[in-house]
Amino acid sequence: MDLSTAIPVWDMAARLAAAAVCGAALGLDREIRGKAAGLRTHTLVAISAAVTTLVALELYWGMAGHRGGGGGGGGDMDPTRVIQGIAQAIGFISAGVMFRAGTTVRGATTAALIWMAGALGIACGAGFYVLAGMALALCLAVTIVFSYALRWIPDSVKREE
Repeated sequence: MDLSTAIPVWDMAARLAAAAVCGAALGLDREIRGKAAGLRTHTLVAISAAVTTLVALELYWGMAGHRGGGGGGGGDMDPTRVIQGIAQAIGFISAGVMFRAGTTVRGATTAALIWMAGALGIACGAGFYVLAGMALALCLAVTIVFSYALRWIPDSVKREE
């Protein structure tokens, strides 16, 4: 069995760890609030998106190397198609946490954060740590700061939306 990889194993580990941290940070907020999907769900979504992205990149670069292309690409393979597949799968999972009761929809924020956990996993799996860090910081600011800000808005104003 050939254990050589296009991405060094230590780099894969760092990408997976970064995805886990991002997913855990998002999930911790949901866990503290007692929401449907929490720490484990968000962490696993981010890690699975990162693993899938890493596999796609490895296959792509592996095909490029075996065809003698020397960086000429993996033939007809397109690793960005994997992102489309991940997005569809996570959309399916996210839809499962949303509920409509009368005129209200519950779980939309949790669904959006599951989607974001997947996006952060893709970013980490592709090695875009700075992008993932900026997006994570922005998401945490939105979920935490906006939660406190919404407490100051009277219920009558909230119902008018």
